[in-house]
Amino acid sequence: MLDEYLKSKAEFVNTKLESFLPKEIDADWMKDNFPYYSGDPGMINELMKPVWDLLDRGGKRWRPVLMMLCCDVVGGGSKIEELIPVVEIIHNGTLMVDDVEDGSDIRRGKPCIHKIFGEDVAINTGNMMYYLPYLIIKKIDLDKKTKLAIYDLINEEMLKLSIGQGMDIYWHSGGENISEQLYLQMCAFKTGTLARMSAKLGALLGNANKKQVKSLGKFAETIGIAFQIQDDILNITNKEWGKEFGEDITEGKRSLMVIRVLEKGSKEDKKRLLEVLSMKTKDEKLINEAIKLVEKYDAINYAKKKAEKLVEDAWEKLDFCIASSDSKIKLKMFADFLVNREI
Repeated sequence: MLDEYLKSKAEFVNTKLESFLPKEIDADWMKDNFPYYSGDPGMINELMKPVWDLLDRGGKRWRPVLMMLCCDVVGGGSKIEELIPVVEIIHNGTLMVDDVEDGSDIRRGKPCIHKIFGEDVAINTGNMMYYLPYLIIKKIDLDKKTKLAIYDLINEEMLKLSIGQGMDIYWHSGGENISEQLYLQMCAFKTGTLARMSAKLGALLGNANKKQVKSLGKFAETIGIAFQIQDDILNITNKEWGKEFGEDITEGKRSLMVIRVLEKGSKEDKKRLLEVLSMKTKDEKLINEAIKLVEKYDAINYAKKKAEKLVEDAWEKLDFCIASSDSKIKLKMFADFLVNREI
């Protein structure tokens, strides 16, 4: 049931993305969106090619779905559909830049954007995608107070996202002082940010009260954290998930599973795991050695249970301030699906 619901919503999101950003930009679109540009649409179409190269590969599109669900659970809002492209475009921009920073080769089963168009194009396009949603927000028919709240929300969350990414880079570049608590804070910033942004945008347009906005934002942040934990698990357990298997080992990433081994492992095992992580290796034998150390301390099961417990606790706090509805049921099912997905 939920799988079909998400597929149908993903198709709906795709139509909204193309409605906002056509695959072939014409003079009318330019006049409406880039009136300060005096050239023909040809150059802009060239600049948008990497955007659609990535968007056309698909993706779960779960953040816009989360935004719509959070709007619905507080009563719904007539303008919510206009904002559907906002977080999805920003999210794909972050993927483009992250892949350059991580030196990744594969994204959604194909070469990363920087492998096709070059690092300079990927970085510039990714950054451009952070600001493209401004074109939607400046034209949307909302009162000034709501628009200002949307701008403030996006700016605040984007700062948190950059800090979270910086924490992740610092640790897998050899930085110390990592703990489970700090890892969860990093996830709240890095992956929780766009989930929280989605939920709060939905709540704002659904005219939620302050308590509901805060509670939905916190619940969505927790979904983002759990999603990241599951992403890390899939990276070393599922070879068919669309990215390079064991890529996190190659990057030297300090996932929750690695942290668990560093807390519970023997002196020899901790030393060896850190040695492999510091090699930035793509050697399959070494990657499998690191994975076996993670498995030795049951760290995969520990991480999975942690993700499930985080979502369960967050739902208990949200449950009492949101009225019962079909959308509320879907929201809970949606969160459970993301935590337990296999791809």
